Amino acid sequence: MKLNTFQRVRTLEGWQAVAFGATLVERSLPNYLLFCEVCEFGDAEQYRNSLNAVWDWLANPKAKLNLAVHLERIEEATPDANEFDTYGVYPAIDLCMSFAALLQLMMGEDAQGAVVISKLSQGSVEAFIEATSEDELDAKQIKAHPLMQWEVAFQNELLDLVETLPRDKNSITALRTMAVEEGISNIGLEI
Repeated sequence: MKLNTFQRVRTLEGWQAVAFGATLVERSLPNYLLFCEVCEFGDAEQYRNSLNAVWDWLANPKAKLNLAVHLERIEEATPDANEFDTYGVYPAIDLCMSFAALLQLMMGEDAQGAVVISKLSQGSVEAFIEATSEDELDAKQIKAHPLMQWEVAFQNELLDLVETLPRDKNSITALRTMAVEEGISNIGLEI
């Protein structure tokens, strides 16, 4: 029996779970950055700096990282959907929740943080498909949509890599590159 994406993500542990989550967060970061730019909100640079720190920790396991401070900064820079009347706030919030889940995973507060990030990424894609479709779509149509097919394929390809790569600088660089090499975020925004 072939495991589905979420079942595969549940089997990840330690640095592999963090690497999987960091790659999805990197891929979704443009959604937040564009929202910040368009709505003149938050500190997009803080998100970039915090994610860079996570990548550094992955490449250098002895690197010191104050996760609680990064989590506090991420939470402070999370938009409130009630304060904005633009769709862009929702993918931005999804990214913020994913980033918080990644940090909580690293802190040992949520062993299933990678699953949370995986589901949030797919949920972001689903919500985007629904918001941009002229017709009401059922679950089967959403699953068959090219953007959702691409999201699931990306996560499975990422799982294949994370499950086999050693933890070294070259592997971490490869994952980071994978997140941005197609030049678009998980919902299709150009990077």
